Amino acid sequence: MGSTPVLIHGFTGSGGAWGPEIVDGLAGAGFAPAAIDLPGHGRNRGQVDPVAYSIEAVLAEIGGASEAPSSLLGYSMGGRLALHCAVRFPDRVARLVLESASPGLPGEQERRIRQREDFELADRILRVGIEAFVEEWAAQPLFASQARLPRHTRERVAAGRLANDPASLAASLRALGTGSLSPLWDELSDFQVPTLIVVGALDSKFVQIGERMADAMPNARLVVVPDAGHCVHLERPRLWVEAVTEFLKAPQASVHP
Repeated sequence: MGSTPVLIHGFTGSGGAWGPEIVDGLAGAGFAPAAIDLPGHGRNRGQVDPVAYSIEAVLAEIGGASEAPSSLLGYSMGGRLALHCAVRFPDRVARLVLESASPGLPGEQERRIRQREDFELADRILRVGIEAFVEEWAAQPLFASQARLPRHTRERVAAGRLANDPASLAASLRALGTGSLSPLWDELSDFQVPTLIVVGALDSKFVQIGERMADAMPNARLVVVPDAGHCVHLERPRLWVEAVTEFLKAPQASVHP
């Protein structure tokens, strides 16, 4: 079944943000995941050295979490970084799970606009502080479906975000935001690592991105999870675990759509 799956969280998260349903679900299926903390998050909050936020440092963090070849499971920003790792070092990645993730923005003008927006958001984090930022971040339409989650789950997610350091989040956004990283769309047609793309049916933007990725990648398949938004593993953990463990257990020849 391969080596230890490496869980890679999204922006404002941490290794602990995946929650017990995901960790226990994977363990119950025979996998013992390693959940890393990206630069500026979790145990890495408070970092001030710009080198810590380089893509090389991120890839080293990911690669050091498990013996190669490993399976990378990335959500949102973590999925984008997992894809960068797999494209750069395909021999080190056995399988790839991308949840609500994008290869980036293909157009240069799009990237410039997004980078400017990311930098403006980074400045706002520093200006308003962590509490106001977390409230604004959670209020985005992207996360609207999470309002249905149990109160204790929403409180756990909020507490994890509030544990972040504003300066670290700002640095992470400037260095690793969608507008700052090179797009990978042109790499997908030659990408052979078996890939599972997971999106929530309520997240129409990423359903479309997922469909485009699945069409472009020769060894990928798409799973659209019903009644779920952007954070599928939080909103529908049982369905996420079922889809991911089936994918990780499948013989490689059976991974194709």
